[in-house]
Amino acid sequence: MYWNKEAETMPREELQKLQLQRLREVVKYAYERVPFYRKRCEAAGIKPEDIRSFEDLKYIPFTSKADLREVYPFGLFAVPLSEIVEIHSSSGTTGKPVVAGYTRRDLEVWGEVMARSLTMIGVTSQDVIQIAYGYGLFTGGLGFHYGALKIGATIVPASAGNTRRQITLMQDFGTTVLACTPSYALYLAEYARDEMGIDPSTLKLRVGSFGAEMWTEEMRREIEKRFGIKAYNVYGLTEIIGPGVAHECEEQKGLHIWEDHFLPEIIDPETGEWVEEGKEGELVLTTLTKEGVPMIRFRTRDITSFVPGECPCGRTGRRIERIKGRTDDMIKVRGVMLFPYQIEQCILEVQGVEPHYQIILTRPHHLDEIEVQVEMAKETFSDEVRAIEELRRRLEKKIEETVGIRVKVTLVEPKSLPRSEGKAKRVIDKRNLS
Repeated sequence: MYWNKEAETMPREELQKLQLQRLREVVKYAYERVPFYRKRCEAAGIKPEDIRSFEDLKYIPFTSKADLREVYPFGLFAVPLSEIVEIHSSSGTTGKPVVAGYTRRDLEVWGEVMARSLTMIGVTSQDVIQIAYGYGLFTGGLGFHYGALKIGATIVPASAGNTRRQITLMQDFGTTVLACTPSYALYLAEYARDEMGIDPSTLKLRVGSFGAEMWTEEMRREIEKRFGIKAYNVYGLTEIIGPGVAHECEEQKGLHIWEDHFLPEIIDPETGEWVEEGKEGELVLTTLTKEGVPMIRFRTRDITSFVPGECPCGRTGRRIERIKGRTDDMIKVRGVMLFPYQIEQCILEVQGVEPHYQIILTRPHHLDEIEVQVEMAKETFSDEVRAIEELRRRLEKKIEETVGIRVKVTLVEPKSLPRSEGKAKRVIDKRNLS
């Protein structure tokens, strides 16, 4: 199904012509209205009229999250505050928060790209969608809300948290679509089964849209198995618009970027140069239609690659692979670089453990150590000590073979690790405290 077939299936040549036109317009718009961009371009010797092709894009300086924090709160706004009708921001846990402002037209675009995203996984006006992302300054809840509102689906704005009530609402209201983080989806299924005696696969749920954190194909299969649904990947970020930058279609062969609104590049995170087609690198995005806070060549820090070829669904926008991690989430232990998703992948491939884990980094005696705490499944917890020890060794070996470094695996009791109703905290780095 299509929400906007003309835009979603636009021939590539026509789409690229539109992109270039909008790129030139947004660069001029930002240059004239945002002093930050004017200074950056002048320092690089670039003027808006110099952008004549996509190749010229590489001469425009990148924008980073640090830049956004330096001009907090409204330094990148291109319109007066009187024209901003909604403000969102990041949590600011690692510094000043990133602030996003939306004009009425920006909210229309947000609703449009989310309506496309939900429609292509089969959501219609006949669905009941339960939005268990946080509502408020976090963009997740309202982004889904605006898209579902356009479609005409029945919205249950549950927000995050209150897990028992979430399950009750699903039962009582006949929820058919679930939107939340993947880790919370797993917790909902676990809570329904263990705390309420409800088989989650007997609910009326049929599809879910999950994002806002890294997750693996193995976790997708686990969610699909527990709920008996199709689980789809959504991608977005506060700096660009929120959820709806890209989404999987029913083919589940990469996430379609809505390229008439967001121009993607993939660069080598070390050199800043474009990588070869199909190679992995850091995703860079430029907003082509954003009025409130235009974003030019924003470094997302997210690691992915373009999916080659055309999608069988008929949409012509470029696709990206699921996000593998963030350059700032990369863990360096004894000179080895690894991402948490690699460890998650190993855990979900081993029978006898649950998909709940934490990675704890320490530095005793000036040497980095990595411990992975993993919950045992209920049936495993009652096994003999010898069987549990064998499971632990098997998991240690699998992780070592995957990431290339020896780790210590600690199997812990079921339900002993913290659960998250939003983004799961997977890594605890104690090395600076040791």
